[in-house]
Amino acid sequence: MPGSTAERVAGLEDRRGAAVAPGGPRRRGELSARERIERLVDKDSFTETGLFVRARPAGVDARRPYGDGVVTGYGTVDGRPVCVFAQDSTVFGGSMGEAFGEKTAALMDLALKTGCPVIGLNDGGGARIQEGVAALALYAELVRRNVKASGVIPQISVVLGPCAGGAAYSPAITDFTVMVDGASHMFVTGPDVIETVTGERTTAEELGGARTSNTVNGNAHFLAADEADALDTVRDLLSYLPANNLERPPEYAPGHAPPGAGLDEVVPDRLGEAYDMRDVLHAVVDDGELLQVQELFAPNIICALARVEGRSVGVVANQPLHAAGVLDIDASEKAARFVRFCDAFGIPLLTFADVPGYLSGVRQEQAGIIRRGAKLLYAYAEATVPKVTVVVRKAYGGGYAVMGSKHLGADVNLAWPTARIAVMGAEGAVGVLHRRELAAATDPEALRARLLAAYERTHGTPYLAAERGYVDAVIAPRETREQVCRALRALRGKRAPMPERRHGNIPL
Repeated sequence: MPGSTAERVAGLEDRRGAAVAPGGPRRRGELSARERIERLVDKDSFTETGLFVRARPAGVDARRPYGDGVVTGYGTVDGRPVCVFAQDSTVFGGSMGEAFGEKTAALMDLALKTGCPVIGLNDGGGARIQEGVAALALYAELVRRNVKASGVIPQISVVLGPCAGGAAYSPAITDFTVMVDGASHMFVTGPDVIETVTGERTTAEELGGARTSNTVNGNAHFLAADEADALDTVRDLLSYLPANNLERPPEYAPGHAPPGAGLDEVVPDRLGEAYDMRDVLHAVVDDGELLQVQELFAPNIICALARVEGRSVGVVANQPLHAAGVLDIDASEKAARFVRFCDAFGIPLLTFADVPGYLSGVRQEQAGIIRRGAKLLYAYAEATVPKVTVVVRKAYGGGYAVMGSKHLGADVNLAWPTARIAVMGAEGAVGVLHRRELAAATDPEALRARLLAAYERTHGTPYLAAERGYVDAVIAPRETREQVCRALRALRGKRAPMPERRHGNIPL
């Protein structure tokens, strides 16, 4: 054992050098775990924790490398504190052992105590087989912390390589997951095991690649082109979020107000003709900027983070370009989770409705559209943040009720003159209400045309809803940004106490 101070300091430096040395070869073009963290956080802001942690001696590789395959620590992003861990695929393939898990759990505990976001850079091979049940136990410990932190601090997962088995469940519980096109894979059971058990042949990309996770199963929220894009996405995302549930999201100088005159021409005269709801949103939010969440999944509904007068808002909007903006199972679950996230972190909700209702059909009914569609109703009714709704065009049936209606607790409801608020569209309503008259008419088509025109003059407008106070104001489309700004300003001091309870029982 060295005796002098100089010798001890030299010994420390030797150990530090050994601790940060690569544990093995990396994939071509891949950044190291520490390089990834340095790319994410502000320059020279990262402080590493647990550098000298090593795996337990029994039952593991005799090398016992420092760090045990995960880099943990804290730093800042745009000057705001964050906690970060990065799995190191060069050490035991990034698999989780007991020491690895304890380091990660300690970091999550620190994030909770200090009230700052936690970001996980995932690139590992699942549980470390050599350590048996100890590795499995730590997966459960991490998930327990994910649940404890849920709704308290933002949790962001970035999948930069494999994320399989028990490792996949932690990102599933976090708030947002970012994956890299062509490089990330996330699944419970790999292709080889699936073929052995079921005889099905598949590939890692088809099973749980970044595109599959972003478009088919909705397990991921953002698709990045490469690692740099993934880390930039995290930085962008954090700019909209508060550090924790007790703080407000960061505020910026009010952004540019896009010209609103063009909104008067956005909605086509013919009801069945589609338009892009993003044209409306770009003209309302600051600088026309939207950070869409799950953009490629359930595209019939838009969920996005944006700013209005420099303050964060969560935008939920039907997208007529896809299935006329109908609410199906995927759209309902996508929007419900987003609404609940915004409510948990004090982000006001801005809803734009153009919805024909819930999707009907045998497949949707058998797959649980009642139970799963009810999640969106529950989320809106539960939310206590400021809620502002704009009805742009059709708002029919249950779709009217769920998309931020007054009856679910929306604070300010606006409608364009083009809005049609009714139980159903004119064609369906006339067919039901006047079935016998049409059957007996000598000229059923002429009668149908007259009945349709009469229905449109009454139910095909927003004015019946406005007469009852279900709509606070009917506004010209070009006035939308101004009216939204005024409403959000008025609601900044909103108070909405809820009954004391452990938690509600959302229909999962």
